[in-house]
Amino acid sequence: MRLDTLAITKIRRGDISMLASHEMHLHIHAIPVLTTFDAPPGYRIVRVIGPCWGITVRSRSVVGTACAGCQQIFGGEITALTELATESRNVAMQRLEQHAQAQGANAVLAMRFDSGELMQNTNEIVAYGTAVVLAPVQP
Repeated sequence: MRLDTLAITKIRRGDISMLASHEMHLHIHAIPVLTTFDAPPGYRIVRVIGPCWGITVRSRSVVGTACAGCQQIFGGEITALTELATESRNVAMQRLEQHAQAQGANAVLAMRFDSGELMQNTNEIVAYGTAVVLAPVQP
């Protein structure tokens, strides 16, 4: 199997399950993005390029904040904020992949997320990891 089709093939086989009850947009990776620093089975790390990242800064609208406040009163999941968080992470992941590819990588290892509040109702979401070049293991 080609490296660039690894992630898409796993999605088509149904290896990914939706964890939320509402519709979430599924991001299909352009390159493999793994949370470990191990190469995927059948591949080896040829070169470590270095750090790569993707950043987005998002704010909640006044209406979204008001709706979230109403949902807090009744309890349960605050879907408006869940959707904002999901979309923000997807954008950060897409930018992470673009940054890695711009550096010549064909995979990202040791990927992590971080977030922080920059100002009231404004959050920064960062996806970061190590850009690498992978190659198939020769038999």
